[in-house]
Amino acid sequence: MDRYGHYEVLKLDWVTEGVLRVTIDNPGRANALDAAGHGEITRIWRDADADERVRAVLITGAGRNFSAGGDLDWVRSLADDPQARIAGLREARELVTNLVNFTKPVVSAVRGVAVGAGLVAALLADVSVVATDARLIDGHTKLGVAAGDHAALIWPLLCGLAKAKYYLLTCDPLEGAEAERIGLVSLAVPDDEVTSRAAEIAVRLANGAPTAVHWTKHALNSWLRGAMPHFDAALALEFLGFAGSEVQEGLTALLEKRTPTFQEGAEASH
Repeated sequence: MDRYGHYEVLKLDWVTEGVLRVTIDNPGRANALDAAGHGEITRIWRDADADERVRAVLITGAGRNFSAGGDLDWVRSLADDPQARIAGLREARELVTNLVNFTKPVVSAVRGVAVGAGLVAALLADVSVVATDARLIDGHTKLGVAAGDHAALIWPLLCGLAKAKYYLLTCDPLEGAEAERIGLVSLAVPDDEVTSRAAEIAVRLANGAPTAVHWTKHALNSWLRGAMPHFDAALALEFLGFAGSEVQEGLTALLEKRTPTFQEGAEASH
């Protein structure tokens, strides 16, 4: 594992020969991702793609949760620092494009909560295995920014525009069982079966015909590459929002554990 020695927030080991396990490891904070963690979850796909030993990747979270999304100190820096905002936009785009262009199969094992960059990885995985009581949350509009990241790219394709609009506009939590019913995830299983079921699928994919698996994935991901203009627009609008007043209220409300109060103004009038 020497080639992965510079990773700190992500813990890396082998499920079995050929299957790299990527574990988001910050359990004291529900595996929230700070600036370092966000950078790591962006870069790991390039590193694993270049590693000839890797035939499949299993991504999961340490402890009871997958990932609570962005650490609030890091999110605050996006709102307060223009240079951090530019760097964050570039990294958020690379996270999605690195996942879409990753040539090997990815399986996500999701327990507890999945938000933010963690949710990006969970849903852009080729096979997503979630606990029936897992909670998937896209909280962008509640924070006061547009639903960028992966949302406009993959949600309408997976679950249809009506369901995508409902959950992305309201930020309502989506339980794993319902996520499977509407087609947002591949499988929903009892919590105590998530890890073993996801590992089993990752091993099966790793043992499959490599070229056939890779090329099938590449062909299917052409749907995502064709939708990249929608993603670019959503991401630009999200990070434009980080320069506005609504995100300041959204962040303050999160820290104070209250419902945000957004005022009608110029930002809402386009």
